[in-house]
Amino acid sequence: MRYHTFLIKYGEIGIKGKNRYLFEDALVRQVRFALKDVDGQFEVHKSQARIYVDCEGDYDYEDTIEHLKRVFGIVGICPVVRMEDAGFEQLKKDIVAYMDEAYPDKRLTFKVEARRARKSYPLTSMEINCALGEAILDAFPETKVDVHHPDVMLNVEVRNEIYVYSRIIKGAGGMPVGTNGKAMLLLSGGIDSPVAGYMISKRGVGIEATYFHAPPYTSERAKQKVVDLARIVSRYAGPIKLHVVNFTDIQLYIYDQCPHEELTIIMRRYMMRIAEYFAKKDGCLGLITGESIGQEASQTMQSLAATNDVCTMPVYRPVIGFDKQEIVNIAERIGTYETSIQPFEDCCTIFVAKHPVTKPNVEVIRRSEENLSEKIDELMKTALETAEMIEVK
Repeated sequence: MRYHTFLIKYGEIGIKGKNRYLFEDALVRQVRFALKDVDGQFEVHKSQARIYVDCEGDYDYEDTIEHLKRVFGIVGICPVVRMEDAGFEQLKKDIVAYMDEAYPDKRLTFKVEARRARKSYPLTSMEINCALGEAILDAFPETKVDVHHPDVMLNVEVRNEIYVYSRIIKGAGGMPVGTNGKAMLLLSGGIDSPVAGYMISKRGVGIEATYFHAPPYTSERAKQKVVDLARIVSRYAGPIKLHVVNFTDIQLYIYDQCPHEELTIIMRRYMMRIAEYFAKKDGCLGLITGESIGQEASQTMQSLAATNDVCTMPVYRPVIGFDKQEIVNIAERIGTYETSIQPFEDCCTIFVAKHPVTKPNVEVIRRSEENLSEKIDELMKTALETAEMIEVK
């Protein structure tokens, strides 16, 4: 069947007030961006609280669907057949032909749901429902009408043309990216942080990312792994500015000067400081991490409080209440899992203490950091000035 249009259904946007148009416009922009690399010519427009993607000429149907399924803000994608308004008798014939082609097995229940957007049309919505339902029953006696739980909901929208659809493909949901500001993701090569970036983007937040590289202890392949993860997340979140920070000298200095059981917490605190620097510089409104309570020694309530202590902006942790399997399930669904499990170590796993403190005292950690006073400012300055920026799309 030849589909000429996709009707885009949105969810939460519909309950917005006078500023709903801002969210609709953002969704239109995101749909246009998602389709720019798909073969075909597409016109994205909105009309009467609806968003449409008109497909002129040949296009890749499956690829179009896959790209639309990644756009946050879309809850349903409806492939539409557009029919010329050649009179109601012709419409009945066209609807019967649509049902015949779309549903070879006629042992089904159905309901017709008409929407008369063009009020000059000579029949009311209820009259259209009854007449088209009767035509289908006459053509296919094995079908039945079920107004409560039909197998097929046949939607007919009367506009300048007639729009017909009966399938709704599930979208990503959420809010259009960019409608809720921007935040900085601390991105590692693990499973959790890419999922956290995906989930915060689903709430309409644009993201940048900071990755901490530790050559020669971590390889270029470890860095490329993180770039690849950012690229997968960008399918949903849009282009990501990735800051790659050389963290080796800072880590070694902490390793030499601080108690080893506190290494992870202190390193984490300096990572937060650096990420916050870039976040403030680029107008972000918060930091994002992939931490989940109790999953690791650095993720106990006390450890999270110790890392938060150095931040002046909010820290968002989208997966904080998830167990590992729940996070893995999302990673598999969005396509990051296979990349995350590639065996290339990052700096967080290289410098792990054998017996890390699980209930750090913030005052004790601050005193330990005083041991770094001689060189840490210089090392931080160098790390910030030499950071590499990669635009990931």
